[in-house]
Amino acid sequence: MAPTFAEATAVRAVDSHTYAADFNSEWCVGSVPHGGVVTSVFLRAAATHFRTTLAAQDQPHTISLHLEFLRRTQEGPATLVVRDVKLGRQTSTVHVVLSQDGLEEVIGYLTHSNMDTESGLSLKTGWSLRPPPPSPPADFAALLARNEDPSWVKQAKGPFSKFRKVTSHVRTFLPRRGQVEPGLVDEWLRLESGDRFTNESIGFVADFFPLTVEGLWHREQKGKPLPSFWFPTAVLNLDVKKTLPPGGVEWLFVRVRAKSIRNGRMDIEVVILDEVGEVVALSHHVVLVVSTERNIAGRRNGRTKI
Repeated sequence: MAPTFAEATAVRAVDSHTYAADFNSEWCVGSVPHGGVVTSVFLRAAATHFRTTLAAQDQPHTISLHLEFLRRTQEGPATLVVRDVKLGRQTSTVHVVLSQDGLEEVIGYLTHSNMDTESGLSLKTGWSLRPPPPSPPADFAALLARNEDPSWVKQAKGPFSKFRKVTSHVRTFLPRRGQVEPGLVDEWLRLESGDRFTNESIGFVADFFPLTVEGLWHREQKGKPLPSFWFPTAVLNLDVKKTLPPGGVEWLFVRVRAKSIRNGRMDIEVVILDEVGEVVALSHHVVLVVSTERNIAGRRNGRTKI
């Protein structure tokens, strides 16, 4: 049986600044752990670190994250080593290195605070999604049980679903009448296992979406089949705006947009909203577009890069 999301992203303390994780093949794209799974492992390691080693800081919430994916990760054990960079009264920052087989594969900085006790200037900006997405589901229970909603429909198996095994663990609902604009994807997400999305899950949500290039490809290539691409994340930034309830939430809305796809490199802008339309988090990625052969190729002397 495939592990749940909570099990797939679990970490355990080895010592005060070292944590262990184990990537499962069911949560991979090809042979590589999904980037959102890796990101959530970083979030869980940091949350554990601030709950234990740095408990005196009383800063349980990640408010920003920056990850650099140096090399492909792989199925199996991983070690995360934390270095306390700056410990402050309002925010604290740690540096985290994820290694496998003695190689540094992902490095990151995470800044923590206490969003429950934050105070200061708050202003309404008037921002909203443009163009607006379809209206939220009228009845989430009916959508889940019977796929009934005038605006949203469950995604059928996407292209290359066997390659993207991770997609079988998430229910994705897309606009029934198609996306509102090429190069843009709107979706509602729910974990197949029934696990709730927590603040540590946001890293996964920020990196889980249908192929944004698909609509653009078909528009420009006129009937040519979409090649089997792999989209490894090179850089991922996350800005967390609010805490989710302690028990998590069942549904999250995501808008994904690409502004420029050029010479095998693309940007991804992600906006995550809750059921009432409040911004939960913002994310921006630098993504490479390469052949799937780069994903499944064997490692050379253990040092193959993306």
